[in-house]
Amino acid sequence: MENMKPEADSDCGYKCGMLPMCAPLATSWVPPQGANPPMYAPQDVLTRGTLFPGLDLPFMNMVNKTNPYAGTPLGELMALTFMAKELQLYLDTHPDDKEAFKALKDTLALKREGTARYVKLYGPLRLEDLENSETYNWPDGPWPWEYCERMGK
Repeated sequence: MENMKPEADSDCGYKCGMLPMCAPLATSWVPPQGANPPMYAPQDVLTRGTLFPGLDLPFMNMVNKTNPYAGTPLGELMALTFMAKELQLYLDTHPDDKEAFKALKDTLALKREGTARYVKLYGPLRLEDLENSETYNWPDGPWPWEYCERMGK
């Protein structure tokens, strides 16, 4: 606790263990993402964990190399959902980027079409998918975690 007392003759050295009272405050700065950044292809976004290569900073330089859902109908829907969320977050800070807004609208249209096809082939993913259903088939299997059956394997 002695280190917390201000000392009149302190030189504000960095090796004191605790910051002395005369230490300056620090501020952090994160550079903003530039407008119209490059984007990964839809099949790569889930594996990379981001839509934008500029934000792809793998933890401890370990890069994901596999995605068990890649190339499957469920994987495609997951990727489109992720892309839409990434574009939404980008547009929150870049609302005037018309190309990104067009990409978001295109992604949402693909997601809507893909979801309709998926529900027709494999059953509902969300409760809302029962809106056009003739019967209540929500509890019918396979369940989403039984992905082998739901992916057509």
